[in-house]
Order: sequence, then structure tokens, then C-alpha cells
Amino acid sequence: MDLALLRTFVTVHRAGSFTRAAALLGLSQPAVTSQIRTLERQVGRPLFLRQARGVTPTTIGDELAHKAAPHLDALVEIAESGLEEDSSLRTLHLAGPPEFTAERALPALTELTGEDGHGFALRASFGTADEVLEGLAAGHHDLAISTVRPRGALLSATALCDEEHVLVSAPGWAERIGMATLRLRGPAALERVPVVEVHESLPFVARYWASVFDSRPVCPGTVVVPDLRAVLACATAGAGLAVLPRYLCAGALERGDVLALYEPTVPPLRTYFLAVRTGTLAMPHIARAHEWLERAAADWC
Repeated sequence: MDLALLRTFVTVHRAGSFTRAAALLGLSQPAVTSQIRTLERQVGRPLFLRQARGVTPTTIGDELAHKAAPHLDALVEIAESGLEEDSSLRTLHLAGPPEFTAERALPALTELTGEDGHGFALRASFGTADEVLEGLAAGHHDLAISTVRPRGALLSATALCDEEHVLVSAPGWAERIGMATLRLRGPAALERVPVVEVHESLPFVARYWASVFDSRPVCPGTVVVPDLRAVLACATAGAGLAVLPRYLCAGALERGDVLALYEPTVPPLRTYFLAVRTGTLAMPHIARAHEWLERAAADWC
């Protein structure tokens, strides 16, 4: 059986689409369709059921993928390991949310870009959870950091770490609100306090209110900026209250630039996932970066 046909088959099986598989393989869709038909003739059974959106593997297709995929991944690992000596051939493409990627992931990976004979070039891009996962599925990225766990066989994900969310404001607002008043009245004490957020829908504040106060925020969104680092800067300047990841505002809290307005017994958490295309961890530079981030994340929680 032709290994090229099996490689195309496994890619289609993981992608769930001839179109997406063609993009990942660098082939035309007719070429992928032709290869799958050839393999189906060799097997003597249909491997996929064609649907309006993509394809679904048959029982025979699932069995073949289960048997063939590990061996194909092993062959890729063998082939790729021979290229490790020339780091100039290796570029890691990482994607994730701007703040977490800039503050956490990129500093952790800098040691892997050195000239120790095993380094690689690094390219990073920022985007929303949906954007980075779509880019990963399309083959534009090698690793993606997302707050959404991907579904389907094409992408696999590992829980990386949890971030704690903190309700903060500049000392002036904390004094005007009154910590005792907030503990007594709860969210009602914050109804007239302006909010700094990353979007008009108040995603961080709404999530915090639902988790901690079991209610919806009625506070006005005064400043909306699409970056949590800018949210922190505005909150520090006195623009209003904000909900921020603790890792991002820890320094400001230590300096007293902002104060934690409320300390719930169980603080709201958000999980980050490290996602890859299934099978690509057979490539040494991706596997090394993946392992390195997992190790670094042990100190982030």
C-alpha cells in the first residue's frame, strides 16, 4: 500500500474535510479526492461518507486510521530528527492571546532560540481563541495557546495552566467605594463605578460577576481597550474598576498602584490550553517547544 496514499488518508481523517486536508498537504482538492478513491479501490470498501460539510469516516476508515496513524507519525519523527542538526531549517510558529503570549509564553521560549545547535527561529502572532485555533487547523501555526479546548480529531490540546481573575481599582476608587461597604452590599456598591474592559460586552467583568456575585454587572463601561495591559494602565490611572488576571497585575498590586477590591473564597479561574495538530508532535522542534511550555507552566499556576 502506497505510503503517500496513507498519509493523505490520515490527514483527511484528522481534518474531517478534503478541502482542509488539501491545504495542509499542499495539494489540490481533486488530487486528494483522487488519492482517497485510489485507496478505497485498494481496500475494497468506502473509507469516508461524503456529507454537505466535510466527511465522516466509516467503521473501516476508523480502523485503518487507528492502525496506520501511529506508524506514519513515527516515520515523520524519524525523518524530521535527521534535520535537527541544522537549526536554520526550523521555524516555530506560535499563536495565542496577546497578553498571555507576550508575558508568559514568549519569555519561556527564548532559551530555545539560542545558538546551541538545537535552537530554532520563532515567529509569533496574536489573535482570539477562535482565530488561533482556525489558523492552527489551517496549518498557519505549529502551536496555539487558547482559552477554548478544540474539538475534533484534527487538533489535540493539553491543559496548560489556570489564571486567577482579580477585581481591582486604583486606591482612590477603593477609598470612595469603601471595602466594608463592598463586603456588606456586594455588587450593589459598585453600580456607579465606571469599568475598564476589553470589549463592550464586558467579558471579564461579566464572568467575574456571574462567578462571585451570581448576578449580572450593571456598571457602565467607560473605557474599552482591546488589550489587558492597556486595561491595567487605565485602571491604575483611575479610570475605574477592572477584572484582570493576577499574573498581569501582580506587580501593580505589590506596589500599591491598584488594590484588590474583593477577595472571594473561590476566585474565578480561566484555563489555558496548548493545542497542536494531531501528529505534529512527531516533529522534534514542535515537541521540544511543547514540552518546554508545559514545564514553564508549572510555575505559572
